[in-house]
Amino acid sequence: MRYSVEWIDDHVRVLNQRLLPGKEQYLDLFSSDEVAAAICDMTIRGAPAIGVAAAYGIVLAARNAPASERVQAVEDAIGALGRTRPTAVNLFAALKHMRRVLDTSNLDHLVDAMLQEAVRLHDEEISSSITISRFGASLIPEEATVLTHCNAGMIATAAHGTAVGAMVEAYTQGKLQRAIATETRPLLQGARLTVWELARAGVPTVLITDSMVGHFMRTTHIDCVMVGADRIAANGDVANKIGTYAIAVLAKAHRIPFYVTAPCSTIDGSIRSGDQIEIEERSETEVTALDGRTIAANGASVRNPAFDVTPHRFVTAIVTERGILRAPYTKELRILTGHPGGRRK
Repeated sequence: MRYSVEWIDDHVRVLNQRLLPGKEQYLDLFSSDEVAAAICDMTIRGAPAIGVAAAYGIVLAARNAPASERVQAVEDAIGALGRTRPTAVNLFAALKHMRRVLDTSNLDHLVDAMLQEAVRLHDEEISSSITISRFGASLIPEEATVLTHCNAGMIATAAHGTAVGAMVEAYTQGKLQRAIATETRPLLQGARLTVWELARAGVPTVLITDSMVGHFMRTTHIDCVMVGADRIAANGDVANKIGTYAIAVLAKAHRIPFYVTAPCSTIDGSIRSGDQIEIEERSETEVTALDGRTIAANGASVRNPAFDVTPHRFVTAIVTERGILRAPYTKELRILTGHPGGRRK
C-alpha cells in the first residue's frame, strides 16, 4: 500500500494509525459509517487524509444504497461525515465537492461520477504534496536541524506529506542533518508517527517532549520549525495540533523561522481570522489515560482541545503547492482561494 488511505476495487483501505508504531495494520472499510467511525476515533487522522477518506466514504454510501434511495443515502452520509471532526477544513471541502457531483450528475451514473471525483481529489493531494515538499525543502539550509510538531507526513496526508515530506526531501538532497520531533501530547502523534516515518526514510531524528522545546531552542542550534496545518484563515492565522502556538511563540523569541506547510485545500477563505475556527474538544480520557491505563490522579476537571490557533504574525511563511507566501498574507491567500480582493494566478 502506497498511502495511508486508498481505494481498492470496491472499498477503502486505510492504515490504522492508532496501532503505530507497534503494529502496521490495514483496515478494509466497506461503508460510509465505518469511514466516519474511523475518522472519529483517529484511525484516520490528518486534515488531507480525512478529506480523502470522507470523499471515498461518500462513494461507499452511493454504492451501497438501492438506486431509489441513493440520493438520500448520500445526503445522510454527507451529514454524518461532516460531524466527525469540526476543525479540519479539508473534510468540508471534500464533502462540498461530492455534494456538487450529487447535484450535477446523471443519477444513473452517480456512483461512477462520485468515484471519479474522489480519485481526482486524492490525485490532487498527491500532486500537491510532492510540490509542497519541494518548496518546503528549498527553505531548509545546508546542514540544518529542523524541529517539527505532530505529524504532517504520508500518514496524515494520504500522499507524500507536507512538513515531513519537505524534511525527507531536504534529507535526500543532503541538506537536512537532523530532525527534532516533539512527542505531541496527548496522543503522541510525533513520538508514534513522525518518528516512525522519519526513521523509515533514514533521517537522523531526536525525540523530545513538548515541554522541552524552549530549552532546546535556547541551547541547541535549530534552523527552522516546520509544521502542517488543519485550517488556515484568510488572514494567515493557522489552526494546527495543540501546542503549535506555544512553539511558534518560542520560535519568534529565539529568532527561528516558523514555516507552515499545507495544500490550498486547507485554506478557508470564508473566515477572516483564526478566531472563527471551531476548536474540537476531545475526550478527557485521552489526557488522563495512556493505552487504557489511568495515569492522572482524580480530583481535577480536564480540558482537551485538539488544536490551537497560531496568529499570522508568528508565521514566517506559508508553503503551498502554488508557491511560498509571506506576510502580509491576506492578499496572497485571496489570490489562491479566488475570494474577492485578488486575481487567481
